[in-house]
Amino acid sequence: MGYVLTDIYPYVLTFHIISVMSWMAGLFYLPRLFVYHAERANNGDQLDETLRIMEFKLQRYIMAPASVATWVAGLILIITPGVVDWSALWPYTKAAGVISMTIFDHWLMQKRKQFGRGENTLTGRHYRLMNEVPTILVIVIVASVVIKF
Repeated sequence: MGYVLTDIYPYVLTFHIISVMSWMAGLFYLPRLFVYHAERANNGDQLDETLRIMEFKLQRYIMAPASVATWVAGLILIITPGVVDWSALWPYTKAAGVISMTIFDHWLMQKRKQFGRGENTLTGRHYRLMNEVPTILVIVIVASVVIKF
């Protein structure tokens, strides 16, 4: 099994990076859509419905598959012999960042459902601040992997 994982490592890593990029694009864009939705859309108008559709499709057809693909490829990388040095700190900081990213993704999913029901209570300013969360998390994750502290 170890030889197979080692042989396919470059392909799994490539797939992982592409999946992460797709997931991150959604994590950066969805809070921005929420800003527009919270500030400019009134329940029942055309912009409100358009934003609901955009948010739904972004999350359902791009973010959800990308997050699953990221996790699957990441777990395959973890079990590939020689990839992770468990005596170092970086695997744990990366794991904390990825778990936090997943929690943030699920928080966004709940907010999208609230918008869909017309129950949003947060302001555009709040979503602007939340738009910084993926930036901070991606810095932690990338620094963990590249610097390997």
